[in-house]
Amino acid sequence: MAKIADKVFSIINSSINELGYELLGIEYVSNGKHSVLRLYIDADEGIGVNDCEAVSRQVSAIMDVEDPISSQYNLEVSSPGIERPLFIVAHYQRFLGHDIRLRTYRPIEGRRNFTGAIGSVSETSNSFELVTELGPVTLDIDLIEKANLVAHF
Repeated sequence: MAKIADKVFSIINSSINELGYELLGIEYVSNGKHSVLRLYIDADEGIGVNDCEAVSRQVSAIMDVEDPISSQYNLEVSSPGIERPLFIVAHYQRFLGHDIRLRTYRPIEGRRNFTGAIGSVSETSNSFELVTELGPVTLDIDLIEKANLVAHF
């Protein structure tokens, strides 16, 4: 699924930037005619419903022309929210020291689910250290299926 998300990102990113938004990342969940293409956008002043609607209209038009996904899907445009997803090394650097919850594509040290604080980030190796209750674990960002900040209240 990462290949589809990467392809879509390259097609729509500049148009979203021209509208004044940052495309944080894309999730594509394949589920037959119930597949979902989810875009996370952000802006300095935050994201509202009108922002999501504007991006949705723009992206829909581009996707109709480019047609990078041959099957049926629903397009969702969302703000990152309080438990924002992390997609790239810059996101991990930005939230250094924050708690996150993540799932990997394959088991690492016998586990796929991890919770802990981002201890350090290496842009060179595209990896980061996660400080967990069982000790530190170094994870390659390309092996992360899904990662989100953990909200504390």
